[in-house]
Amino acid sequence: MRFNEKELISLSRQPSERAAELGMRGPKKGDGTVVVKKKLVKLVVNFLFYFRTDEEEPQGALLLEQCRVEREDSLVFSIAFLDEAERKYLFECDSQEQCQEWVDSIIKASYEFMRKNLIFYRTEIHRLTGKDPLEQYGIEDETRFQVTSGLQPVQKDN
Repeated sequence: MRFNEKELISLSRQPSERAAELGMRGPKKGDGTVVVKKKLVKLVVNFLFYFRTDEEEPQGALLLEQCRVEREDSLVFSIAFLDEAERKYLFECDSQEQCQEWVDSIIKASYEFMRKNLIFYRTEIHRLTGKDPLEQYGIEDETRFQVTSGLQPVQKDN
């Protein structure tokens, strides 16, 4: 996926769902030591931006799609992308609670998570009311809203 640098900088300045100074672990040095640098980390929509603490423009951005986020230990979480599984981005938090909050927020930020929730609630509303809630918007047949099982198409009377 391609992104315009100016658009990303503009997005990074939007209000964030979560922001904090976290330690970001770099690759191990030759002697096995790990370098941890403090970064300002901001979650904006489904992007995780990281900044040098004294700069306004992001140093980098991670699109939180097709990735796995997990706790490495009580204060560290990682993000690994499915197409780049050998590369992990590691972040150190100040507390266990902060670490869990970041993990939960990142999981909920992905488009796929939101899509699954939409499909779940669409199915529940259909089950309870007998009506497809997307029908009123004329988007019920769009492939992005289709379910592989569960919700059956509603027959329309012509």
